[in-house]
Amino acid sequence: MSDLLIKNARLANRENLVNISINGSHIESIDNISEASKNNDNEPTAIFDAKGNFVCSGFFESHIHLDKACILNRCTIEQGDLDEAVEETSKAKADFTEADVFERASKVIEMAIKKGTVGLRSFVETDSKTEMRAFNAIKKAQDKYAFAIDIEICAFAQSGLTNAPHTYELLKLALSQGADLVGGCPYKDDNPDKHIEMVFDLAEQFDVDVDFHLDFDLDPKNSSIPKLVEETIKRHYQGRVSIGHVTKLSAMDKDKRTEMAALLKLADITLTVLPSTDIFLNGRDYDLLIPRGMVNANEILEMGINTTLSSNNILNAFTPYGDASLVRMANMYANIAQLAKDKQIADVFNMITKNAAQLLSKQTEIAVGAPATFVILEAKDAVETIRTNAQALAGFKNGKQTFCNDAARICFE
Repeated sequence: MSDLLIKNARLANRENLVNISINGSHIESIDNISEASKNNDNEPTAIFDAKGNFVCSGFFESHIHLDKACILNRCTIEQGDLDEAVEETSKAKADFTEADVFERASKVIEMAIKKGTVGLRSFVETDSKTEMRAFNAIKKAQDKYAFAIDIEICAFAQSGLTNAPHTYELLKLALSQGADLVGGCPYKDDNPDKHIEMVFDLAEQFDVDVDFHLDFDLDPKNSSIPKLVEETIKRHYQGRVSIGHVTKLSAMDKDKRTEMAALLKLADITLTVLPSTDIFLNGRDYDLLIPRGMVNANEILEMGINTTLSSNNILNAFTPYGDASLVRMANMYANIAQLAKDKQIADVFNMITKNAAQLLSKQTEIAVGAPATFVILEAKDAVETIRTNAQALAGFKNGKQTFCNDAARICFE
């Protein structure tokens, strides 16, 4: 007898609707409806009717800041640029308490779960403003929501390292207390190259991956990509490095973008594009033909580089809106990148599922023997999901339901 039956489910690799039988935390069988109806000797303990909707692995948020979320009411936005966002957030951070960070992070985590996200990577700042308060809060949230979502913590230096020895020591402390990886922000340091080296030093010391905020401006010159690639190869870290933003790429001509992409491919570095923040903060000094300031991830993907899309920030000075919906983020990105073909849209879907899961070392296959972790979407397939901003109707992790959203209906009477 199975514990749970998901009936009338639509899978990407199946022509007909299927029944998914779950025993404990894993998928026991996947049968076409016609085949399943012939063998009804074993009634499941519980049944969920997918009603012909699309079942996928769920979404993976590869770059988000839970510690800085939902502080818009504490920030003043006048210029709307990166420097102002950093300054306003720095002021707000002085008043962060562990309870405060936990409450705000929990709000966003619950948003994400209800939108179908099953895994995320959160950057957490450890510096003289926050000490270990934010880290401790996110660790607590990581434990509380483990039943529904896997959370990676990246100990992160936002405001520099070369002149901030205390930040360096706090990063070490966070890593010693369970941070999953380490991250840096070279463009906010007086010595970007040394900053990169220091982050790699920590990564090697604790044997963890690295994730950098990189090249966040629209000046095509002076990219940190060559230095990053040099360190990645020198330290044998190919496949263990990822970068976010890299909006410089959008300001480079095609030949230069191709050159930079070739370096990223050589070092097997993943690129994460953050549409909402990249669009909001960049191009503020233009009053005509304002540049998008966002990398075309599809173009980079075609060059053989793993690419993902993510939310970055929710309701703060970096991004004064957001609902933690990766489907909405992917739809927004596809509009900005002017994508239309089914293949392009399918690639976008992969950027918030398969590609992001690869970065987070998570499985996405829905198959017999695999963990029973998946999301049911109000759509027929991946492409329709992105085109229509499809709602997540229900989610399951290891065979246990984690959320439900009733499908909207028209009330004729």
